[in-house]
Amino acid sequence: MNRFELIQALSDETGLSVKKFEEIVIMVFNNIANALSRDERVEIRGFGSFKVKHYDGYIGRNPKTGERVKVKPKKLPFFKCGKELKDLVDIYK
Repeated sequence: MNRFELIQALSDETGLSVKKFEEIVIMVFNNIANALSRDERVEIRGFGSFKVKHYDGYIGRNPKTGERVKVKPKKLPFFKCGKELKDLVDIYK
């Protein structure tokens, strides 16, 4: 499911306009992204949590040339699935 399909499903389920749900979904995603950019943790009970992981720099290797390269430290978003979602997806229980 992509963003438009989510918006369409919400609109179909509630009867509200696609335009209104587009604004709401964009607002929700922007608020999550803004919180993560401030190194805040975002938790949605029953779904999961988002946080930023910090990775130290290291000396890597260019696989094409074998040359050593310095990889800068970085921060990446990380999602941890909640128990309820995990149980819902796990059909082999």
